[in-house]
Amino acid sequence: QVQLVESGGGLVQAGGSLRLSCAASGRTILYAMGWFRQAPGKEREFVAAIGWGGGNTLYTDSVRGRFTISRDNAKNTVYLQMNSLKPEDTALYYCALKKTKLTDPAYEPREYDSWGQGTQVTVSS
Repeated sequence: QVQLVESGGGLVQAGGSLRLSCAASGRTILYAMGWFRQAPGKEREFVAAIGWGGGNTLYTDSVRGRFTISRDNAKNTVYLQMNSLKPEDTALYYCALKKTKLTDPAYEPREYDSWGQGTQVTVSS
């Protein structure tokens, strides 16, 4: 099974930027990948996802226009560029690999079966 390792989280002031990375131990080129987040006391929620070819992206409404998901298949890595961060973006951010190859990215966590350990993003006001 592919292992995913997130990095790039940290503490930033509101309005700042962070770039998260998710490195995979194996080949992910044929699989859509996603980013999710979970704040204390809340359920895990979808943030963004990208198709296996990189041309199909999805975003939750609250981050559209501020966050950008991308991938480098040669490096088996997916990125999440986060700009104009807000305190409500504070959460543990996870990347995930979709269960089935050559399918579209999805919003639902149940569509993904490999998850990283998460990287913490804290945005101060």
